[in-house]
Amino acid sequence: MNIESITRIVCNTIDRDSGINLINGNDNFVKRVITENGGNVNIEIEFGYPAMRRFEEIREHIVGEVSRIPGVVSVNVRVNQKIAARAVRRGIKLLPGVKNIVVVASGKGGVGKSTTAVNLALALSYEGASVGILDADIYGPSLPTLLGICDKPQTKDGKMMQPLVAHGLQANSIGFLIETDNPLVWRGPLVAQALWQLVSQTHWQDLDYLIIDMPPGTGDVQLTLSQKVPVTGAVIVTTPQDLALLDARKGLKMFQKVDVPILGLIENMSVHICSNCGYKEAIFGTSGGERICQDLGIDLLGKLPLEMSIRMHADAGLPSVIAEPDGRVAEVYRAIARKMTAKLMGIAKDMTSKFPPIVVKKKYDNE
Repeated sequence: MNIESITRIVCNTIDRDSGINLINGNDNFVKRVITENGGNVNIEIEFGYPAMRRFEEIREHIVGEVSRIPGVVSVNVRVNQKIAARAVRRGIKLLPGVKNIVVVASGKGGVGKSTTAVNLALALSYEGASVGILDADIYGPSLPTLLGICDKPQTKDGKMMQPLVAHGLQANSIGFLIETDNPLVWRGPLVAQALWQLVSQTHWQDLDYLIIDMPPGTGDVQLTLSQKVPVTGAVIVTTPQDLALLDARKGLKMFQKVDVPILGLIENMSVHICSNCGYKEAIFGTSGGERICQDLGIDLLGKLPLEMSIRMHADAGLPSVIAEPDGRVAEVYRAIARKMTAKLMGIAKDMTSKFPPIVVKKKYDNE
């Protein structure tokens, strides 16, 4: 029995699940392969991204493939997941209680970014990750509606806010702190300060991922995030329409200028599906996402339809991943979430916690 062949079968199965080649990545998914003289094979796999709901399917596939190797009598596969913190821009410390921060952004409004961000967060939670979501749109917060939350954050020490919890997500938003009909008439510096307080003064608890729903544009909020917040990577949401793609390019290039890795692009509203007859029509054009990804050398994480159920579920505070977990749309969100977090695996692990603090002391008190 060739251990190298067994390892390659396992790696190929993982690639099939994530959609991204990870065989030569900086994480070793195959933790252990033990072969015994009697033909027994024991395999231990550790995923670095959330895929808990697919463990059984992956295990069965590996057992089936390895069992075909001559001399193999039995195959035992153990699968688990362990999500590590990834490195961020030098000089910025990780947030307490948060391993990875992913911003979901768009160049312009109206492309379905907030709905996409919430469903991605729920998809990661569905796959076994500990997830939080922050609404960074100070002027137009949508998280209270999307998650159906009416409560206000509490504090135990007068300094840190406790995140509210809905559908298993830890959440915070300026919308939880103000009246629904009360507009915020603030200038840029106040908005940036409010965002930083929401990020740093929320008591996030052991999060694998914090998803930040960004406001549209490339202004003060985006600059504050890039300068102060330890962002691990960014995802851009767009529609196939040329106008939306122009602004998506600006958003992509902004994150590249501030050294935030681009994890990929999501094409929303790619095709309209009639709820009566099922007829498909590309209202906003076709292949826009593919073109921009080819031009800028980034990954297309997936395409989402323009479907009435997505809007209805969002308005009701029960996003599609929760409202119809076995539905086609929920599966698309989960596939995008897996690809997004698998892409994070290409970023080196954060090793700052491994190094002891360096303290310089004088040899003598009178020196």
